[in-house]
This record gives sequence, structure tokens and C-alpha cells, in this order.
Amino acid sequence: MNQALNGKRVAILATDGFEESELSVPRAALQKEGVEVHVVSPEGKGIRAWAETDWGDTYDADKALADAHESDYHALVLPGGLFNPDELRLNEGALSFVKAFFQAGKPVAAICHAPWILINAGVVDGRKMTSVPSVAQDLRNAGVNWVDEPVVVDSGLVTSRTPKDLDAFNAKLLEELQEGRHSGQHA
Repeated sequence: MNQALNGKRVAILATDGFEESELSVPRAALQKEGVEVHVVSPEGKGIRAWAETDWGDTYDADKALADAHESDYHALVLPGGLFNPDELRLNEGALSFVKAFFQAGKPVAAICHAPWILINAGVVDGRKMTSVPSVAQDLRNAGVNWVDEPVVVDSGLVTSRTPKDLDAFNAKLLEELQEGRHSGQHA
């Protein structure tokens, strides 16, 4: 357990169709370091994972999006998958929640297709990021300097490509969480 992370709280925002490992692996890494983790879903109900090629387990949500506030958390994690970010990027509550973390300068970590949510939240212009290759052009169109690297950190924003990058993603997420707020972050 990391004493510097003791007492920290992290929200993982997801809905049905999130890539299972992209929620379960970061959650386990955070909890191992003593971080309190809440899974936040639009309805506050259990959400079904997508496990690479088929539906996976259902994960309990700790909180409904309407009851979750940026001020309650030190960082935000956005798992990917195809269905999850495609739905969340059209959810105004989700976009407002995400924007609040950027406005507060708090770390945000997004993997795989999750940067779609960040594009719709209007928080990516001028940033250096990575993602799953199929989202690269969307990010470029939104003003991002997209690079094909396992993990990229830009003023508290951590991005990774796929579940193969989870070790690097988790390491940078923990590092950014320990550093805390980033005043250079822009919304």
C-alpha cells in the first residue's frame, strides 16, 4: 500500500459494453495501493462487461452518475470498449462530469475507445494523446497530436491504446494520482 495514495478516491465511469479488463485491472491496481474506487454508471445499476469477443460479467455500480460529483474524487478513469464510450459520449451528464475533472485540473485516464468521450466533452484540442488506432483520426480531427505509444501523459491526462498497455497505463495513472492537481490542464 502506498501511503501517498491513502485516502484518495477515484471514479471509474462506465456503462454496458465496457472492455472488462480496462475496468477490472485498473480498479485492482488502485485498490492494491489503498485507493477507494467507485464504479459510476448512468443509472447506478450493474453494468455488463464486454470481454474481448462476447459479453462478460456484470459489475455492480457504486453510484449513479447523477449522484457523483467531481469534488468527491481525486481522479477519473474511463475504460474503453466499443459500446461503452459510444453511449457515454452522447450522455450530457457524463460529458459534464468529465469536463469538471479537467476544469479542476484533476488526473483523467482514458484507454482504447474512451477518448471518444473526451472529444465530445471538448477537452482534447492541442493535447498529445494515444488511443486504439481506429480512434486516431477522430482525435486528429479534434486537434490532437496522436501518437502510437503504449501510454501518453499530457498535463494529467493519461491515455493508452489497448488492454496490452494496461501495465503502463496503471503505472502512469498511479503516478498522476500521487502528483494530484495539474494547473496547466485546460478544459
